[in-house]
Amino acid sequence: MNMYRKILVAVDGSKSSLNALRQAIKLACTEGCWITVVSVVPPYDGDLSLTSVGNIRAAMREPMEKALFEAEKIAKDERASIKTVCEEGDPFEKIVDLAEGENFSLIVMGQRGLHPLERALIGSVAARVIGYSRTDVLVVPDGVSVGWSKILLTTDGSRYSDAARDKAINFAKAYGGELKVISVVDVPAEFYAEAPKAVEDLTRKAKGFVADVKKIAEASGIKAATFVGEGETFKVITDFAKQEKADVIFTGSHGRTGIKRLLMGSVTEKVIGYAPCPVLIVKI
Repeated sequence: MNMYRKILVAVDGSKSSLNALRQAIKLACTEGCWITVVSVVPPYDGDLSLTSVGNIRAAMREPMEKALFEAEKIAKDERASIKTVCEEGDPFEKIVDLAEGENFSLIVMGQRGLHPLERALIGSVAARVIGYSRTDVLVVPDGVSVGWSKILLTTDGSRYSDAARDKAINFAKAYGGELKVISVVDVPAEFYAEAPKAVEDLTRKAKGFVADVKKIAEASGIKAATFVGEGETFKVITDFAKQEKADVIFTGSHGRTGIKRLLMGSVTEKVIGYAPCPVLIVKI
């Protein structure tokens, strides 16, 4: 199999991050790869002159050290071997730096929050890790297991989607899975009345995108079904994932710079926030 050689799991003590670790251990067992678990103590933004530096640092380290202790207990229960690391600094920078500095091939994180706003934004740390990292990122909701039997692949015909396609096909081959391939036509309602020909062209292109993926998948011996939806992209994708009982969503990550990296992209972010299953963001 060997899709991933080294996995980095970020934990903060939350239920979703600890579930992400459990799912990473499952993947590591089948892939035969190494796991490192990192917890990052964020910088203190208050006035250090008003408190004891030692006390505040100890107080801020405590929950992260506890998270690593919980991680070690989970690994022991699962009879898995992990390495733990406690870093200090901006969480997303430390996670990205560690992933790239030690050549990790996958970062695994938990999906945070159940409040609508939290789900829409998924959390600044995860968003920035995805935006800045050149490493694939798997985001796992709390209470959900990772599976590879029903893979939902999103495509827009870009080279980023092609990278996700290739990774999805490889996983389907390795785990005996099948693909559901989706492309979404997302235009304002008034566009249908003002430019119906343009909408027809977009729909035709979307059908071409999914047909191309199906052809490549079937040439590799993978069963594939296609779907073209119309509406708000993230909602069409996540509703389809629920309807089809998808085990995981594969999506490509478009290259971004500056503020766009910081914001990551509302579509991808909302797909992750509202997805009923894990989402694998594939990088080039």
